[in-house]
Order: sequence, then C-alpha cells, then structure tokens
Amino acid sequence: MTPKERIYAILKGDSYDRPAVTPIFMAWAANFIGRTYRDYYLDGDVLVEAQLAVTRAFNLDQISAISDPWREASAYGMEFEYPPEGVGRPKSVLILTRDDVSEKIRPFEITGAERTRQRIESVRKMTAELGQTHSVLGWVEGPIAEYADLRGMENTMMDLIDEPQVFAGAGETIIQNQIAFALVQIEAGADMMGIGDSAASLISPPMYEKLVLPLEQKLIAAIHEAGATVKLHVCGNISNIVHDMAKSGADIIDVDWMVPLVEAREKAGPNVTLCGNFNPAGVLLKGSPEEVAQEARDCLKAVPEKFILMPGCEVPPGTPEENLRAFCPCDGCLIRGVLNC
Repeated sequence: MTPKERIYAILKGDSYDRPAVTPIFMAWAANFIGRTYRDYYLDGDVLVEAQLAVTRAFNLDQISAISDPWREASAYGMEFEYPPEGVGRPKSVLILTRDDVSEKIRPFEITGAERTRQRIESVRKMTAELGQTHSVLGWVEGPIAEYADLRGMENTMMDLIDEPQVFAGAGETIIQNQIAFALVQIEAGADMMGIGDSAASLISPPMYEKLVLPLEQKLIAAIHEAGATVKLHVCGNISNIVHDMAKSGADIIDVDWMVPLVEAREKAGPNVTLCGNFNPAGVLLKGSPEEVAQEARDCLKAVPEKFILMPGCEVPPGTPEENLRAFCPCDGCLIRGVLNC
C-alpha cells in the first residue's frame, strides 16, 4: 500500500496496513538539511528539499507545502522583517482602521505575487517527485486567520464585537482569494488542501458558527469541487467549536494536544477523520523516546478508526531526532508492533 493509498483508505473507512503518520515539519525540516527557517519559507527550492528530506528520512505518508502564515498577507501588500530562525515580523498591520478594509482587502492576482507564486511552484516540484506515491498537501490561510494577519489580533477581536459586519464583508473577498489560491495549488498537483484558521480557537462558539464557519464552508466546498480533500487546522483548545468544525465539510480535523481525542471524537462525530495529538513541546521536545512512543500508542488507542497520527501541532525546533523516530514508521520506531512496520 502506498502512503497516498493508506491516507485515503483511512478517510474512506476502508482497511489499511498501518496508521498514517503526518507530522507538521517547518523549522525542524529546514534545520535537518542545514538551512535556516528563513531559508525555508523564503526559498521555495529549500522548502522542497527540506520536505523531501524529512518525508524520506522518517517514512512519512504526506509531503507538505506548509511554511508560515504570511504568504497571502504579502500578496495584499503587507511588509515584513524576516529573522533567520523565526517567523516573519510585520512592520505594521495592513489594516489600521476599519475604514481601510474596503481599500486594502481586495482581489489580487495569485500568480503575480512572489510568495504565493512560490508556493505553487513548490507544490508542483513536490508533486513531480512524490505525487504518484504520497499525498501532497497544499496550504491556505482560513478566513479569520487571514483577517487577523492583516488587521492584528486585538483589532480583529474588537471588530468582531463592535462591528461584525466589517469582518463579514471582508471575509467574502478573502474567501474568493483563498479559493483562487487553493485551486492553483490543486492544478499544480496538491491532492489535499490544508486550511490554517487558528484564530478561530480564540473566539466564542456563536461568533465562529455565525461569522467564520459559513466562510470556511464556501472555501471547502470549492476545494472539493476541484477534486481535492481538505484538512482544517485550528491550533489551541477547540473543545467548544469542534462540533461546528465538523459541519465545515472538512475531511480531516487537526486536534491539538490539549483536547482529549475521545472528547473530540464524541463532539465531531464518527464521519470526519481526526489527526493528532500528543503534546509537541511537553512530550515530543522534552520527553524521552519511550514517553513519545507511549503517547503515540495512547492516541491510536483513543481513536482506533478514521485517525491519522501526528503531534498536536508543528514539530518544535530542537526536537531530538530519536524522539521523532520513536513514533514515525522508520527503523527506530518504538511502536513498531502498533504501526505494523
């Protein structure tokens, strides 16, 4: 069974040979090939090299174009400083006042902006290398995450409270841009699209259901119509919204470490595939290989069906390689009997 076949068997509820494993690698992958995180997200060839390296070294089931949250924001005209080993730092938010929304949030040419065009090319190159055997994951920001990227988190929260119609109007334009960005990545070869909407974990369930969920549904429906599948990634505690996230139409919901998987399954229902979820810092970074392996076993036991194994979020820089090999299906795997590897 190929890695891609394995993932889609899990999504369909069919039989498969072993659980799929899809850690989120970004800065760690860059360091693995001797490059900086800045190299990784600003140079599409470095991203491809790093992703190919970790996918092959750890026998992963999916290769990913995930990099940083600022690709779309840069296409809107936002400017950044880029430190060597950290995510880009905005020089200023793009939307200073609510009056700026209609001027600054506008349709843009996806292939005309350097950083969005670069992701498309990275997807194309990864597909050429591994697309026949592995799932290729493209990536876009979700509606509330993108608005917060452009407006700033504090201002976003105030807009949602005081004038939610401002976000609602901006969200329609944002989603059309995100649909366009997703579709060109699918054309380049991505069979699955990740949607990062982590700001959603910071708002109330009624706000999520009324303002954010309908926009996510539009984006996911367009991706499905184009023939790709979707994973919805919301960092943080999603206990109070995971029930509604399951209504988004996403095929996979990422579950961060602070949400018990049994609870997530009860709230999300039986049809969606869950992905997670042991602690990436407290366990993967700081624990022993044996502790990592046990946490992985616990995850697989908690959700025995329609489940994909990974840490709750990104693999932290500095994570010992032996800790990764403790749960990845490779030579050093400590849960070999569970993974059938």
